[in-house]
Amino acid sequence: MRRRDVFTLFGGLAALGAMPRSFADAYPARAVRIIAGFAAGGGVDITARLIGQWLSDRLGQPFVVENRTGADGNIATEAAIKADADGYTLLLATLPNAVNATLYPHLKFDFLRDSAPVAGVIRVPMVALVHPSLEVADVPALIAYAKANPGKINMASAGTGSAPHMAGELFCAMAGVAMMHVPYRGQSPALADLLGGQVQLLFAAAPGTADYVRTGQLKALAVTSPTSAEVLKELPLVASSLPGYEASQWYGIAAPLKTPTEIVERLNREINAAFADNTMQSRFAAISGDALPGSPAAFGKLVADETEKWAKVVKFAQLKVE
Repeated sequence: MRRRDVFTLFGGLAALGAMPRSFADAYPARAVRIIAGFAAGGGVDITARLIGQWLSDRLGQPFVVENRTGADGNIATEAAIKADADGYTLLLATLPNAVNATLYPHLKFDFLRDSAPVAGVIRVPMVALVHPSLEVADVPALIAYAKANPGKINMASAGTGSAPHMAGELFCAMAGVAMMHVPYRGQSPALADLLGGQVQLLFAAAPGTADYVRTGQLKALAVTSPTSAEVLKELPLVASSLPGYEASQWYGIAAPLKTPTEIVERLNREINAAFADNTMQSRFAAISGDALPGSPAAFGKLVADETEKWAKVVKFAQLKVE
C-alpha cells in the first residue's frame, strides 16, 4: 500500500509539472505592454500611462505604454488583438474602436469578435465650444442659427471618426441641422483654428479648454455627457435641449481573445481598485475623468452598445474615410 501511495504521489506531481507554465506561474512574471493607438500627450496616452503605472505598482512588473499611431487607432488595435493571448499585451481601447467597426468597411479584424474586454477605466465629457464671433449664447440659439444658415457653420474635429467629430455628427442628426465638417490631425490644431476664428464650432474634450472659456477667448455652450464636467460645472447639458443626446470619450482595457480568464479577472480587480484610491481619484479628476467601474462583461456591453450607436450615426451621415 505504501508503494502504491508513493507512486500515486509522484504521478500527481508529474501531472502538475506538465501544466502549462502560463497557468502555473504567477502573473505577471515579466513586463506587460499596453498598446495605445494615438500619439503621446493625448487623452489615450495619458490614460494608458495612469493605469499602467497603477498596475505596475500593484503587480510588481512594468506595464509599458507603446504608442502605435495611424489609421484612427486601427494599427494599434490589430497589433494588440493579434498578439499572443497570454496577458502580456493589452490595448487601451477607446471610442474609435466602436466607430471604426462601421467607418472602415474592410478591416482585417472584428474588434467585438476578436478581443476580450478587461475593464473600463474612465469616461471624459466633451464641451461644445464656439468662437465669440458666432453670436449664439446657448444650444437652442445654435440650433436656430444652424437651421437659418445651413452649411455655413464650420465644425472642426480631431479627424474623421474621432470623438469630437462623432459628437458633432450626432448633434447635427438629432437637431436636424447641416454643418460643414473640417477635420484636423488632432484636437490641438482644431482648437488653434477655433481660437483664430477660422472655424466656428468644436466639440472638444473638456480638459484644457476651461482657461479659454474663462478668459473669454471661446464660449462654452454645454457639455455632451449625462452629467456636468468637473471643470465647467456651471454649464448645462446638451441633452437639456436635445433629450437623449450623449457623447463622451471613454477608455478601457482590452486583451486578445482567449486570454486566460484568471488573468482577465485579476486585471479587472486591480483596475477597479484604482477607483477607491484617493490619489488615483484626483488624477482622474484632473483630466475630467469619471470612473467606469465594473466587470469585464460590463465593459464589453459598453463597447457593444457604443458600436451599435455610432454605426447608426456613421450610416445616417454617410461618413467615409478620406
